[in-house]
Amino acid sequence: MNKFKKIGLTALAASLVSVSAQAGAMSVAGSASMNAGAYSGPEHNGGTTFSMGNQLTFTGSGELDNGITASLSFVQDHDDTTFDSHSVTISRDDFGTLVLHGTGGGSATSAMDATAAGNLWDTFDGVGNATGVTHTNSAPGNNAFMYTAPEMVDGVALNISYEPQASGNTNDSGTGWSATYTGVEGLTAVYSISDEVGTTSALSGEQTAWKLSYVMGSFTGTATGSDFDVQTASSDQDVSSYAISYTVSDELSVTYGTETIESGTSGDQDAEYNKISASYVSGGMTVSAALAQAENIDHSTNANADLDYWSLGFAFAF
Repeated sequence: MNKFKKIGLTALAASLVSVSAQAGAMSVAGSASMNAGAYSGPEHNGGTTFSMGNQLTFTGSGELDNGITASLSFVQDHDDTTFDSHSVTISRDDFGTLVLHGTGGGSATSAMDATAAGNLWDTFDGVGNATGVTHTNSAPGNNAFMYTAPEMVDGVALNISYEPQASGNTNDSGTGWSATYTGVEGLTAVYSISDEVGTTSALSGEQTAWKLSYVMGSFTGTATGSDFDVQTASSDQDVSSYAISYTVSDELSVTYGTETIESGTSGDQDAEYNKISASYVSGGMTVSAALAQAENIDHSTNANADLDYWSLGFAFAF
């Protein structure tokens, strides 16, 4: 399990003493969506359902007289009675960027381990009287730090995360890191390791994840992998995913992706997902459509664990 004993932020902390803010700015951005979709399968026919989404993101920033930029961000959406995903950021070119996530944060690994296909498992979680599968990651909870180092080598970026023991876990604190390489045109390669700080030693361990993405003309190919390993073997999980996207025009794109989630429990079936989707962007509006299939969504061969899904959505940004 990787450990960082110290994070060298002393100089940055010292520079925060006796400063005053220059002119700052506040802004609000919003988004809204209307969606339709339906599940079907051997033992499930849910019919068409409709849903909506809305979100307001408040951001503000200002530059201090010592060259540090301080900013804050918080989100309000229709599912929350209070603000969530709030954070405070301080940054300067020679020190890098430090973010304290009050909520909505993640480890260096969970911040980059969305699957290449876009977390298809989430579409089928708990549908059709099957429990579904959750993609496990090492996301810390509240009051966790993320530090991005200034660029030291061309094409290489380094992120470090820290989850204090006081954030609600009974075990030790957790650290993590990720390195991103973009030194070859069209290529993005990411590798990361983070501690999993569970509520018990048996549920603690680490997560490793990687991502490769390459752009060639109108095509983008992406592959991802994640290995979640704790002392309780039945809680282990391996996730692999692939996707290929084709940009038809500046407005229209098509993507096909697959995911496989392997359980640490002996005898479990692999949960498998695939999806083809298309999106059309016009100004601040995005129209999207998708067809998805899933097998063994709860790692079983039960009939209700195989499902199909279609969706149509309209999203607006303002």
